[in-house]
Amino acid sequence: MKITEARQQFISQWGAFGTHWGINRTMAQIHALLMVSPDALTQDEMMDELNISRGNVNMNIRELINWGLVERQVIPGERKEFFVAEKDIWKVIRLIVKERKKRELEPMLELLNKLEEVEGDKKDKNVKAFLDTVTGIKKLGRQADKTLDMMVKAEENWFVSNMLKLFK
Repeated sequence: MKITEARQQFISQWGAFGTHWGINRTMAQIHALLMVSPDALTQDEMMDELNISRGNVNMNIRELINWGLVERQVIPGERKEFFVAEKDIWKVIRLIVKERKKRELEPMLELLNKLEEVEGDKKDKNVKAFLDTVTGIKKLGRQADKTLDMMVKAEENWFVSNMLKLFK
């Protein structure tokens, strides 16, 4: 397989995987392109390579910057903005986990805290069933939160060795 075909396949598949991680396909494809590019790229280069509009590139680059996955790079003598992606895959995964935790898990836990304050007789079977369900989900959510915090703070070698222990 030639490098151009391999790059296209990687970019396409990373885009498909991104949808499973809570990232839209184009955002993931831009990220993939920047990860496999040896040099920083301009928005024009991304538009040409991925055949997408300037607005789409601009919007997704800003979001990738917000996630901490991409940063602007200043190149002396150049007027255009250049962008580079974080290439350390362990750091990429930790950044994605951290952002998804902030956007999804933390709001869910806040909602569950509010829902536990439901009014009504705790002996009423409807109230009890509701509270049992909310409490169970909250317990699982808190455990997931702790596990994800540990992963985000962990060094790669520690995390991998502990994961391998789980599978033995």
